[in-house]
Amino acid sequence: MDKNKSIEALQFFTTYLSNGAFAHKVQGQMLKSAGFTKLGEKYTAHYDEEMGWVTKFIDRILDLGGEVKVEDRPAYALESDPIKYVKLDLQHSIDGIKILRECVAGIKDDPTTYDIMKAYLKDEEDDMYWSETALDIINKIGEQNWLLSKL
Repeated sequence: MDKNKSIEALQFFTTYLSNGAFAHKVQGQMLKSAGFTKLGEKYTAHYDEEMGWVTKFIDRILDLGGEVKVEDRPAYALESDPIKYVKLDLQHSIDGIKILRECVAGIKDDPTTYDIMKAYLKDEEDDMYWSETALDIINKIGEQNWLLSKL
């Protein structure tokens, strides 16, 4: 087992997921402020869920004897239009899942980290499916009807 490989992967996702989680928190507050309470609550709750994963990643880094870092994070796009944000979030999911699948494949020799990352991958796929379903519903019932359901 290559501990450094696992620590690098966990650190990468600690940094980028905590950044994305905070973006969900801010986006959720923006949506609630705009009157889209249900949608805003969905994204603020998503923050809590994602930070739970960050905690698991940090704990595993420490279990492996690694040093957790607080690294610079890139800017993260926010969107005032709820539907555009769902599309943006979907693209982030698609891009992130691709990276995550590569990561999972590369740490198979560390069963504990592998199990954590595999469970996280499933969770991210569920998030992607939610966004895809939301956009499918929007196409079927129209933007205004969907937005009304998110007030």
